[in-house]
Amino acid sequence: MKVKLLFVLALASMLFARADEGMWLPYLLGQQVYDDMVKKGLKLSKEQLYSINQASIKDAVVMFGSGGCSGVIVSNKGLMFSNHHCGFSVIADASNAEHNYLKDGFYARSLKEEVPSPGLTMRVLIKIEDKTGEIEDSIKGWTERERAVKLDKLLDSTAARSVRGSGYDGRIMPVFKGNQYLLFVFQTYKDVRLVGTPPLNVGEFGAISDDWRWPRHSCDFSIFRIYTGKDGRPAAYSPDNVPLIPRYSLPISIKGVKENDYTMVFGFPGNTDRYASSYAVKLKMEVEDSAMVVLRDLKLKYKYQEILENPAARSRLVPEYSGSANYRKFCEGEIRALRTFNVYSKRQEEEANFERWAAEKPEYAGILKEYAEIYAKWAPCLKERLYIIEGILGARLSSFATGYQRLESVLAAAGTPANVVAQAMKAADKNRREFVNIENRALDVEVLAKTCQLYYERIPAEGRPAGFYEALQSRFGSLNDSTTFHRWAMDLLANTMLLNENKWDSFMVHPDVAVLRADPIFAYDNAFIGNYLRKCGGIEQEFYQKKENLDRRYLKARMIMEPGKIQYPDANNTLRISYGQAKSYSVPGAERYDYECTVSEVLKKYKPGDIEFDLPDKYIDLCKQKEWGIYKDKGHNEVVTGFITTNDITGGNSGSPVLNAKGQLIGLAFDSNYESLDQKLQFQQETNRTLCVDIRYVLWCIDKLGGASNIIDELQVIK
Repeated sequence: MKVKLLFVLALASMLFARADEGMWLPYLLGQQVYDDMVKKGLKLSKEQLYSINQASIKDAVVMFGSGGCSGVIVSNKGLMFSNHHCGFSVIADASNAEHNYLKDGFYARSLKEEVPSPGLTMRVLIKIEDKTGEIEDSIKGWTERERAVKLDKLLDSTAARSVRGSGYDGRIMPVFKGNQYLLFVFQTYKDVRLVGTPPLNVGEFGAISDDWRWPRHSCDFSIFRIYTGKDGRPAAYSPDNVPLIPRYSLPISIKGVKENDYTMVFGFPGNTDRYASSYAVKLKMEVEDSAMVVLRDLKLKYKYQEILENPAARSRLVPEYSGSANYRKFCEGEIRALRTFNVYSKRQEEEANFERWAAEKPEYAGILKEYAEIYAKWAPCLKERLYIIEGILGARLSSFATGYQRLESVLAAAGTPANVVAQAMKAADKNRREFVNIENRALDVEVLAKTCQLYYERIPAEGRPAGFYEALQSRFGSLNDSTTFHRWAMDLLANTMLLNENKWDSFMVHPDVAVLRADPIFAYDNAFIGNYLRKCGGIEQEFYQKKENLDRRYLKARMIMEPGKIQYPDANNTLRISYGQAKSYSVPGAERYDYECTVSEVLKKYKPGDIEFDLPDKYIDLCKQKEWGIYKDKGHNEVVTGFITTNDITGGNSGSPVLNAKGQLIGLAFDSNYESLDQKLQFQQETNRTLCVDIRYVLWCIDKLGGASNIIDELQVIK
């Protein structure tokens, strides 16, 4: 099979500019990388890490759900660990008034007590194959437009053909910005059951205030089991299914972690853009992240107010708030880190060198100029897009109304059968009644008013929908007065049929697309969405099409220009290995952060009845009695709750196994520290840290707090 000489050279000549940097594809784990791992302490062979002919660690690592999290198989009966925040929605769905697993925790005492998780899948990687030659032969001669339109379909059809009849799933993923194409072959398991979870205030302890911070004390784990048919093959849920017998499951070490110990993370990191241009970095800082901080600050203020006013709904509202706050803090941290480490100016320096090198090479000479042109056109459109999605559609009512686009298309289509209309109306009615039960009208008035005003203030006149603000001003007053927008929002809620029983009932009797489109909330949404599509829809499509082409050409040129520089593909939700060590760190002007934290620190943060820092009574009693069992750390004389490492990770690594030099499980990765939040664009050796829940804390919560010794008995625990 043809493999591009470019990559043979690049992978054969890697030099290490920074230790610990890189999320390495196990398939492309070159000898120099492996030798460096051994030098740092690894005690395993390459085949023990990744092999298609014998059981290896990669067989114990799973993609949790459709992506976004990872997990690890820890027993020969298909038992697996992931993070609590990864299993959160499954745990919430399994909970009810009689059994509130989310709030109180849950551990199955037998296989019969394990709870089915409809729709949840787990994927295990079988192998990776290079398909570059085959794909490049197929796309030879394609135009930029053809590539944008036809490539995904080609990748899907080639992957399907490659795994046909095998029982496996296949997906071809571009790496190195589309300069190489790899086929990832998976086994997908469809019967997954909830086995255990800690109580919410243990699994999510301090999840809002401590998010992206160290020290952190969440016991962030959940337990599931993978089932198969009796023949050992993946199967849909059936009570007759049996636990998976995996090719490999990880042993667990409770010896503890010392500073500078070798650590390794396996998982499915989501997306990085380490080879991004300076134009992409600038857009991220000045437009995308800045807008997200402003808009989420606004919404979070009202969401928190709602939590305080509605204690009965906290289990529903806190996760919603936490998720929104998580990304807001990430954006703020990313801006700060990018500025602190001068990432933009460093990229400009790299590009200046590239320009000098490319000046006499026509194929590459105009790349940076083309980048400048497409980003200049796209930046104002991106800002409008964000202020619509996060602002205009930020209120629950306006966001909910967008879900009626299908009903609109059904009513607008000529000759739609009566039964199709009836089904669409029935679904719309059901969704509306469910929405009305959770709608907070006072909150939505505030959010609608503030976000509509913010769009007016932050988006230039040419980006606003024609006539909208003029009409608002004529009816409700000056656009420089916040009470004008408040009066408008009050009027909208008073007149939308979504919140008016009489109007809705009338619409149900006589469904009319004109009535739907004239409704205040639909008219509001459509004014902004329609305006964006008319002015920016084409620009958005052109931007991503040209950017993909430029990114591919630019990285190819950089690899030719710098053949000896470290090159590893950006993360793209495929299995990766990173290696590093347990290590403390310091921030200039701040305190030194130790590499581990303990239960005594949890007790210092404990606040009875608090949203974030409450604890179960049994937890407090166990700590007072010093019931640590075999999970006690000898150095601290108590349980260590977590530790930090220098491993290179990103979103998607949540739930990833953290291993020692012998390949034994010592923790679960669950977050990054605030100082490393430029990780998608740049790795910072000195301050980058991966936050890990210590496996001893996990086992203590299962065994001592949860009383689930049956789960402990199933594990291979190395003392």
